[in-house]
Amino acid sequence: MPELPEVETVRRGLVPAMVGARFSRVTLRRPNLRFPFPERFAARLEGRTVIDLARRAKYLTAGLDSGETLIMHLGMSGRFDVALPDGRNLSPGDFYLEGAQGTPKHDHVMMAMSTGATITYNDARRFGFMDLVPSETLASSRHFARMGVEPLDGLTGAVIAGLFRHKIAPLKAALLDQRLIAGLGNIYVCEALHRARLHPETPAGLLVKPDGRPTPKANALAKAIVQVLEEAVKAGGSTLRDYAHTDGTAGAFQHAFRVYDRVGEPCRHPGCRGSVTRIVQANRSTFFCATCQPPV
Repeated sequence: MPELPEVETVRRGLVPAMVGARFSRVTLRRPNLRFPFPERFAARLEGRTVIDLARRAKYLTAGLDSGETLIMHLGMSGRFDVALPDGRNLSPGDFYLEGAQGTPKHDHVMMAMSTGATITYNDARRFGFMDLVPSETLASSRHFARMGVEPLDGLTGAVIAGLFRHKIAPLKAALLDQRLIAGLGNIYVCEALHRARLHPETPAGLLVKPDGRPTPKANALAKAIVQVLEEAVKAGGSTLRDYAHTDGTAGAFQHAFRVYDRVGEPCRHPGCRGSVTRIVQANRSTFFCATCQPPV
């Protein structure tokens, strides 16, 4: 599933085609994705202008001049293609293309914009979805009401301490809990824990002192999370299967992975003689170096 850096890459790619443009025509090729489309979905979009395009965790939110906000989630395999009036076709963020994914039979939503661009949403597995909610109630909507803090909006050791105090869940599980920190996924949690030299099974509450202040490891983890995410956004996210954008580019952060999907390879911490190993937590693979990420 695309994580925060990948969704941010998609957002940046869509901004030129969407912000300031009006939906001239919206075509739905099926009645639902993961969920049914909202009532009169196409009609409520047509004629509306996109005021802004933001990201909240792994969601895209497009504010409209109607006072509603279009919420878009990519699910497992969602992608957007942008066909420009000059004939160019851009794919702002393809990360999970494989086999039939990306083929026209999976084009489910087509948005013709007033600029002449056409934005097509393609989703082979149909785990993505779209919704419309009143903009004034966006934060309290069912999608965001229980969502945690944004890691790129001032995450610090003190914030982590406040979130993890008295938590007995393993660090990996706590970091993946979207009610605590929003937008983190398996890849970047593994990478951040390795940089902070923290074992993924460490109880989260151990990063908090008895008086509620952060331990040095909490500060290190906050710094590592921000660094990993910022580097991944700068690299355009991570491409996990064979893929090239229609303009010849692709997310490149997978080349900087230190532990993710590198079982048996040498640890990349300077001076460490360990190697990357894999365990399973909550039915998901966790990659780490047992030498420089020892159990607490």
